[in-house]
Amino acid sequence: MTIPTLTADEMLATTRAVRKRLDLQRPVERELLEECLRLAQQAPTGSNRQGWGFIVVTDPQKRLALAELYRKSWEPYSRSRVAEAAQVEQATQDRVRDSASYLAEHMHEVPVHVIPVIRGRTDAAPIVAQAGVWGSILPAAWSFMLAARARGLGTAWTTLHLRYEEESAAVLGIPFAEVMQTALIPVAHTIGTDFKPAPRAPLETIVHWEQW
Repeated sequence: MTIPTLTADEMLATTRAVRKRLDLQRPVERELLEECLRLAQQAPTGSNRQGWGFIVVTDPQKRLALAELYRKSWEPYSRSRVAEAAQVEQATQDRVRDSASYLAEHMHEVPVHVIPVIRGRTDAAPIVAQAGVWGSILPAAWSFMLAARARGLGTAWTTLHLRYEEESAAVLGIPFAEVMQTALIPVAHTIGTDFKPAPRAPLETIVHWEQW
């Protein structure tokens, strides 16, 4: 498969949450993952905090255990989202729910799970402390996802397994009291590379100049 060369703007506009188009049969080369992780290391950090890292999970049994926690969280979440769907565009919500359901069903088949982690916990912390922590790990995780897109890999930012973070920590040997998981990013080669910008609301509906 030839991976098209993307400009920075194209990469930013077409890095989608990939679910149904993850190739569940093709393994992901370790070298590609390491290239993406090295680029993620260059991300800016909040408060110059660098106590973060990534856990890369390829072991089938560990992926299955994580997927079971994800599905356990997905079921009540999906029911709550159905109740909310009437308040937004129905067709869009149906498509997103369908693809999210597909991912939940097949999460254990995704060849790589990447979990961004950071030392320290934000449980009950004041907002200023939370901002510094999340402002450190999120740029690194997004850099990883952009680097993956540039190499023909698909990703999606998911957080549902965090409802059972302590159980997930036990699966992966993470010291729960000291290290916080922030997401579970499924990673796989994509089926096709023709991702396009998504429809979005007019800019004036989300931007406020000078005041709310």
